[in-house]
Amino acid sequence: MSVISTVLVVIVAVEALLILCLEMFGSQTAAAKRAFGFSMQYQQQPETKATMANFGLYNGFVGIGLLFMRFGMPANAVMPGCLLFTAFVFIAGIFGGLTVNRQIAWTQGIPGLLALLSLLLFR
Repeated sequence: MSVISTVLVVIVAVEALLILCLEMFGSQTAAAKRAFGFSMQYQQQPETKATMANFGLYNGFVGIGLLFMRFGMPANAVMPGCLLFTAFVFIAGIFGGLTVNRQIAWTQGIPGLLALLSLLLFR
């Protein structure tokens, strides 16, 4: 795997882990309001906090999965695993951009796409 691909995969993984922190521990903050576009009234609801924590957990799984695929798996498993996880991030980013907030497509979908394309181009 190229250095460029590794850097992009790590960026996507770290972003997923930062999203985990925001969704699990900061879902009722002004930063979450800016990121997701929810009203503070909506964010203060207990159901919202629980739902956001669940979303955060899944983002954490993706971030850890990417790091594990890149640095913890045998060489023959690195590429397929990283392709799978970056494709998941790209799809989730586009879906989030279409259904929640357009900015999600840019902040999550585009990095996922760049990592995915890098993996495909710089084998």
